[in-house]
Amino acid sequence: PGRSQFEKSETTEKIPSESLIDSINPINWIKIGLKIKKDIPDLLIYKYWMPFFGPCFGTISRIVKRNNKTRILVICDNVIPHEKKPGDILFTKYFFKIVDYFILLSEKVQYDLLKLKPAAKNKVLQHPVYSNFGLPLPKEEAKEHLKLTDKKLILFFGFIRDYKGLDVLLSAMSFLKNNLDVKLMVAGEFYSNEEKYLKLIDGLDLKDKVYLFTNFIPTSEVKYYFSAADSVILPYRNATQSGIVQIALNFRKPVIATDVGGLGEVISDGETGYIVQKENPAKLAEAIIKFYNENNEEYFIKNIEKEVEKYSWKNFVNGIFDLLNS
Repeated sequence: PGRSQFEKSETTEKIPSESLIDSINPINWIKIGLKIKKDIPDLLIYKYWMPFFGPCFGTISRIVKRNNKTRILVICDNVIPHEKKPGDILFTKYFFKIVDYFILLSEKVQYDLLKLKPAAKNKVLQHPVYSNFGLPLPKEEAKEHLKLTDKKLILFFGFIRDYKGLDVLLSAMSFLKNNLDVKLMVAGEFYSNEEKYLKLIDGLDLKDKVYLFTNFIPTSEVKYYFSAADSVILPYRNATQSGIVQIALNFRKPVIATDVGGLGEVISDGETGYIVQKENPAKLAEAIIKFYNENNEEYFIKNIEKEVEKYSWKNFVNGIFDLLNS
């Protein structure tokens, strides 16, 4: 899905790395497993977010651990995927059986892990702030770059999948259109039925209330969307955690989100944003109106400034070492 997976900007940070693994080629898994086994690293770290990778990672890890030296650590965005498929639990258990340590990005992910592996050595560490997108820009500069002049702007950012609840936000916008002069920026590629959302925008008469930026957004452009917005909206139907919150923190943006998964672990209700009932457009609209009517933006930003240090990369790495040494 989507139009592109690749960054093309000349300003994108180049990280020295090799692309070695073919996730659908078992012969490759054996080859890479043998290579890493021979290298005898102290620690092999995986990032895990979907069971599709379970057979690949599990096979490589079993070969590597034959050196009786290397330990396996996995950083889990999710244990149970948002969009479930047959084989999810089987593939995940195959991989997790060989893993020594788990870093979980929310308490919800920890809960899901312990259902599958009750004795797992684990630690919850929220994802660090995404500082690679640059510093916040003045709002007017960001709006000028995007060719927008609206006074009030809110942002929905990221790949558009059904579980992320964009339709709920659009329904909330229909409540808002007669009560608040605010525009919605939707910035991200469609990874589900685009036509469904376009029909909803038409049906709710929101064409003049919604800006669609639905091409792939390179890293160098992300700062403009967040900097132009007054707040970021996450109307998710389900979630474990969300990297969008950590991008919002980087740009010192309040977040209005639904009460699902681990979102409430990072968003402090009434302090750095609002937490509202999921799949309730009226409650979501109320929170957006409250945000503007009570002029809470500056208050939330001051509180966000205090929170950002908590989610530093230094603290994240220290947390990993704490787990390894426990």
